[in-house]
Amino acid sequence: MSTILLVEDDISLADWVSEYLTEQSFNVVHVERGDLVLDKIKTDVIDLVLLDVMLPGLNGIEVCRLIRQHCQVPIIMLTARADEFDEVIGLEAGANDYVIKPVRPRALLARINRQLSNLQHNSPVKNTLTFGGLTINKEAKRVIYQGEEIQLSSSLFNFLTFLAEHAGNVVDRDSVFIALKKREYDGQDRRFDVMLSSLRKIFNDDPQKPKKFKTVWGKGYLFVSDAWGGDHQDENRQANAKESNTKDNH
Repeated sequence: MSTILLVEDDISLADWVSEYLTEQSFNVVHVERGDLVLDKIKTDVIDLVLLDVMLPGLNGIEVCRLIRQHCQVPIIMLTARADEFDEVIGLEAGANDYVIKPVRPRALLARINRQLSNLQHNSPVKNTLTFGGLTINKEAKRVIYQGEEIQLSSSLFNFLTFLAEHAGNVVDRDSVFIALKKREYDGQDRRFDVMLSSLRKIFNDDPQKPKKFKTVWGKGYLFVSDAWGGDHQDENRQANAKESNTKDNH
């Protein structure tokens, strides 16, 4: 599910756009001020930004320039003016496209899908994830921790990789089940809770005070990206890994 950051101070328009895009299976994060955008970009996984030109705090053009200093996420500007000046300035600031108000839902959806499609085609596949002493090679399906290869079952490897790909963000059980089991969470299946316990044992993460893998009550799971350095190797890790893999629910 792609996440869209909607930056719009017109609450009625923002509510309408959010409702429509949610119906189209997007996750929508809404902020009303331009000076709040960069923090959201840094803390949330954002796939596309819908950015109004006229905003309190910081106008859309300046926000666009700031985003471009940080990342290359697709930006679609929302403007009430149809003249060439807005188009040129917006594109020069780093916007990928623009939509003229009043917003037409199908046209907006088409432009969003086009930008997301371009992003998928142009982005190189990142096969290696590294966090301190942890390295996950997705192509080779290998995990190295503190210089030692960790043997994981395929389901544990896939779960670990999914969490690592969303490092720093809480992922809910529905997202995990849809991504890894191709079905929605039924409210009773606890397999991923068990698997999280297995990962904690393998990577010496205290289940009473976990630092690497956290369970956020009522929300889901959190892979902590900055918790993977400075641990001492544990001579029991391989034994823990072997034991956990045999108990893992495939």
